[in-house]
Amino acid sequence: MNALEKILARASGKRASGKKAVSAGEIVDAAVDRIMITERQAPRVIDNLQSLGVERIRMPKEKVVIIFDHEVPPSKITSANAQKRVRDFFLQQVTLYDMNAGVCHQVLSEKGHVAPGMLIVGADSHTVTNGAFGAFSTGIGLTEATGVLLTGKIWLKVPPVIAIEMQGALPARVTAKDAILYLIGRLGSDGAQYRGIEFRGSGASSLTLAGRMVMANMSVEAGAKAGFFAADQVVLSYLKPRLKEPSLPVLSDPEASYETVIELDLSELTPQVACPHAVDDVISVTEVAGRKIHDAFLGSCTNGRLEDLKIAAEILGGKRIDPGVRMVVVPASMETYLSAIRNGVIETLVNAGAVVLNPNCASCASMHLDLLADGEVTTEISGAAGAAVNQKYTWLHRQPSLPQRLPDALQIPENSEEEVIISW
Repeated sequence: MNALEKILARASGKRASGKKAVSAGEIVDAAVDRIMITERQAPRVIDNLQSLGVERIRMPKEKVVIIFDHEVPPSKITSANAQKRVRDFFLQQVTLYDMNAGVCHQVLSEKGHVAPGMLIVGADSHTVTNGAFGAFSTGIGLTEATGVLLTGKIWLKVPPVIAIEMQGALPARVTAKDAILYLIGRLGSDGAQYRGIEFRGSGASSLTLAGRMVMANMSVEAGAKAGFFAADQVVLSYLKPRLKEPSLPVLSDPEASYETVIELDLSELTPQVACPHAVDDVISVTEVAGRKIHDAFLGSCTNGRLEDLKIAAEILGGKRIDPGVRMVVVPASMETYLSAIRNGVIETLVNAGAVVLNPNCASCASMHLDLLADGEVTTEISGAAGAAVNQKYTWLHRQPSLPQRLPDALQIPENSEEEVIISW
């Protein structure tokens, strides 16, 4: 079996004994190890529960995690009231992280709620991020989330799996975001629809943990049910001080079969751009060199991590961002924020002219921070060397009429005579 099948076999109480315990297309009734809900979705889950006459959920407190990250601090009275309702209903029933923690997909692993082999579900599509730690992690809807809170289980169809056989290492100024954008451009936004994607090979092992989180996170942008990296020593070393109990990786069998195997040589990649308003409209950054911009965003659950902020600081150190460009930086978590302060990274970015916000979803959620005026153009720099954020659709981001270009190379004009996108 492949690793995703093994995890679902374990979660559904099945055991392999000389043959597959589960197979692609099979429906399993699986026990959930962890469910995550954000403050944005939680009020509607409360509505569902109360419509059933339920005031107390049945899942153990340690298995349910609620994280405030989408609109924090709240910008409207209605949002403040909704958040108060979430605290009042859930505070004594779940593990709750309020507005001082960070983005859910970063906080969940930082706080020790993720381990290899787990089945994790979350009321957010980018819950697939946790596949970087060797878990089967997937996004679910609010009705499903309500059912999980009441039963501790979920029906899942075992997905066929695409293997991405990765070789080589990323060149300088090319990041994991370039790799996943390239793959999404190749597969299409529905090319992995309800499939697992297993990233494997020496190239996968060469990626940093942050890079693996980027690729697992954005696997859903190709339609994937789950993205997966086998947990290696890099993962286990990160998790060891965070977990209460030791964990073991779940690995695919050597004879495991895959629907498709795609080979990817990381050493051949170049910086990529996802153009609005389709995440699979991917081109080389050189094709938009010279495009005037007004705003640059570095952050989100894809790339607001310390290594991203460090590289931005290395490039901007001793320089000034063009006065016609606004740069907004949002660390992925308070842990990241504090580390960046101690390392002098935040000071360097601020001295370059950036504005640093509290850890939250910020412009990716497009709810209350870093909005654009009509006709303005932004580069969504949310990768170690810059990147498009994880989602780029008209209905989601900023304003639907904006002619945005979304480069994946850190392209912030530095004292240039005009605001332009520059490549490295």
